[in-house]
Amino acid sequence: MTIPRLAALALIASMGGAVPGQVIEFEQNGLRYQTLTKNGLTIMFTHLPMQMKKYAALQIAVANGSEISWTVKPDDFEFVRADGSRLRPLAPKAVVDRMLRDGGRSEVIKLVSTYELGLYGISRLNSTAGYEERRRQALAEVSSTKLKAAAAASAVVYVPVRLAPGKSTDGAIFFELDGGTPGLGQGTLTVRAAGEVFEFPGAGPTP
Repeated sequence: MTIPRLAALALIASMGGAVPGQVIEFEQNGLRYQTLTKNGLTIMFTHLPMQMKKYAALQIAVANGSEISWTVKPDDFEFVRADGSRLRPLAPKAVVDRMLRDGGRSEVIKLVSTYELGLYGISRLNSTAGYEERRRQALAEVSSTKLKAAAAASAVVYVPVRLAPGKSTDGAIFFELDGGTPGLGQGTLTVRAAGEVFEFPGAGPTP
């Protein structure tokens, strides 16, 4: 796959070569990615198209280019809408149950397919403890079709991982929406990690 110029810059950022605090944007497979490096830690994200109207999801990738270990948790993320309202991600253990309850197996399969498509945009970060590894482990432990759907969905969910230097991970964080605004809308994604505050203004989905 040929990576666009800005995606190549994102890879440089993950190795500490970009200007700290500079948000880099690029598009891949119709998705807009944003990436930012601070204190040697690179965070990249994109909005995932969701069929389920009650939820919004961001695909996250984290690469540790520093010399010490860092843990980035779903609780570290917050989306601040343009109207000032704040949204926090669902706890990882609640996501799969809600996906199966509100959307059913077919919607879970669509979610997994969408996530895998988006994964190509961040594949050059060479995730060492992300979706692919979680999926292999989860599917190896179940046999029934229904359980396989749940296992695949659980592999998508971003979970806390302590990243040693040179390691990386990926996953999706989910926001439960109220009945007012469809999707997350426009706003700022804030991440508190590695002793820094990562801010992505204009973090709304691609128009």
